[in-house]
Amino acid sequence: MILFWCVSFFIAVWLGIVGVNSLTSPPDNLGVYDGKLSPCPESPNCVCSCDSSKLHEIAPLEFTDSPAQARERLLSVLAEFPGCQIVTGDENYLRTEFRTRWLRFVDDVEFLIEPGQNVIQVRSASRLGYSDLGTNRERIETIRQKFAATAP
Repeated sequence: MILFWCVSFFIAVWLGIVGVNSLTSPPDNLGVYDGKLSPCPESPNCVCSCDSSKLHEIAPLEFTDSPAQARERLLSVLAEFPGCQIVTGDENYLRTEFRTRWLRFVDDVEFLIEPGQNVIQVRSASRLGYSDLGTNRERIETIRQKFAATAP
């Protein structure tokens, strides 16, 4: 009987998390403002190459090919990630959502191509919670490795 209640409680909590998280809308600070991606909030569940705080800073992606070719390579890399969906974009900006497989948590990941500097600024932030246990940093570093591996 105790096992039944424990399992029922777990399922209820899981469904609550999935239901709440799948209904959350993107935060208002996504996009490009004054030519940059938004800095991270105070919480440690975000990294951004446009943020200079030690907690959140991360290097942008670098490229030597054309901005258009770099964008296509980035799109190819992102296509390898299950749960990644391109939400919006133009020739210099992409906004994606990464959704976890089981609990359906959403992370908003943005890319801003700066052609004159041959870099792609990055920002990855969890929508919910306080800590992400390093998931956003790890994701960007994995994207960086795959992106570099496709360089001409």
